[in-house]
Amino acid sequence: MKAIFISFNQAYYEAIVSIMDRNNLKGFTYWDVVQGRGSKTGEPHYGNHAWPTLNSAILTMVEDEKVDHFLEILHNLDKETEAQGLRAFVWNIEKTI
Repeated sequence: MKAIFISFNQAYYEAIVSIMDRNNLKGFTYWDVVQGRGSKTGEPHYGNHAWPTLNSAILTMVEDEKVDHFLEILHNLDKETEAQGLRAFVWNIEKTI
């Protein structure tokens, strides 16, 4: 089991949830408003007059065999509109209840 944290421009929300639905990835936690700035070429997303856009975030637990395919789909979505901003990070999950 892996935890995948996805930080993304709010415009991506419906597309990401749709991708998760199509790939039978059910459970997630969603944060509507997340502020930040990309580590590579991303513009800040602060929700203010200078940088008005905001990010959102999803944390989902994914079975090991589904991780690579899910990341590939997310990466393809990001490549379509790189200026929007989308990043995903994967952690090992040792135990759950």
